[in-house]
Amino acid sequence: MSVKTRVGMNLLWSVPGVGGSEDYLLRQLLGLSEIDHNYDVTVFAPRGFSQRHPWLGEHHRVIEAPSDCTKREVRIALEHTWLVAKSRQMNLMHHGGGSMPRTENAPSLLTVHDVQWMDYPEYVSPRKLAYLKRMVSSALRRADHIAVPSRFVASTLVQHFAVPEQKISVVRHGLEPRFVAEASSEADLRSRFGLGARRVVTFPAITHPHKNHRFLLELLAVQGDFADPSLVLVCTGGEGRAEQSVRATVETLGLADRVKFLGRVSGADRNGLIKMSEAMVFPSEYEGFGAPVIEAMLLGVPVVCSDRASLPEVAGSAGMVLPLNTEDWSHALTRVNMRRDEIVAAGRARVTLFTTALSAGELIACYDNVLAHINQGVSARRKHSQ
Repeated sequence: MSVKTRVGMNLLWSVPGVGGSEDYLLRQLLGLSEIDHNYDVTVFAPRGFSQRHPWLGEHHRVIEAPSDCTKREVRIALEHTWLVAKSRQMNLMHHGGGSMPRTENAPSLLTVHDVQWMDYPEYVSPRKLAYLKRMVSSALRRADHIAVPSRFVASTLVQHFAVPEQKISVVRHGLEPRFVAEASSEADLRSRFGLGARRVVTFPAITHPHKNHRFLLELLAVQGDFADPSLVLVCTGGEGRAEQSVRATVETLGLADRVKFLGRVSGADRNGLIKMSEAMVFPSEYEGFGAPVIEAMLLGVPVVCSDRASLPEVAGSAGMVLPLNTEDWSHALTRVNMRRDEIVAAGRARVTLFTTALSAGELIACYDNVLAHINQGVSARRKHSQ
């Protein structure tokens, strides 16, 4: 039996509330258990991570840090001390959160989910912006290879940081086979969340500014499909930086009876709410990938999304991709209902391109790339010294 190559995956940044970036890496880890490869992956995670994701230990070794890593300063300190010491046992380190320690003992793969803060610096605090500019640019220079979730993110790294294109690989997001199996019943959800018999559209997103909840609220307040008083917008996801502003807009526009903020819900409730919807609406200004788009397609629900960032790339021709103005969106639901069967069928076909196995295969190709590059460099140095 061949000896497996030891890979350490740094998930110390993966604390409650990080959202889709955590799902992206967790689904890759699940995919690694579905395909053949010669890597042995150890996950380095915050304290309490195994309790949140008990299934992970069935497939990979998980080593928890001596902290929950919710404070950035603590997490950075652990990455530069505890993690560096642990990485001495690894043949390769995969840093999943867009940054990496300044001292690295092993060849490295860096996953960058997006660099939204370059295009929307106003959406982050000045302190965090300064940190991101310093740490991410340094990590991009030092990493042996970089993985991104979309061609869009790859292009932003080339544009903003002059990263060579050959140093970047796209590792697609993938959905696990069991994803569709978890869904609460429509009757239960209507009763539990007070939806009655009303029409429903869903928006699964943390209330961060770039998610653009305000755009949907303005749609509800004007004429068109969304102004129908029998229609309710159901928002799921935790509280983000725009939470207070979004709540205030609801009150200002008199929409309190037409918008449901459910906060974080279980996976089964999220899926059930999407399945019962006329559409999953996603007017985000910026997404490195936008997993809810393919999640809704897999659940058999039409997607109406913006034409910003990676969303056209992810939705392809299977979603209704619209410019961010109320005129284009005002009759979107009518258009969806006229072509519903066609759109649903196109979505189901589209998601066959986004599986955990395919995602994991591209990740393995990145690992192979890093080690081949390192081995070539060692060989070249040996030849030069002879």
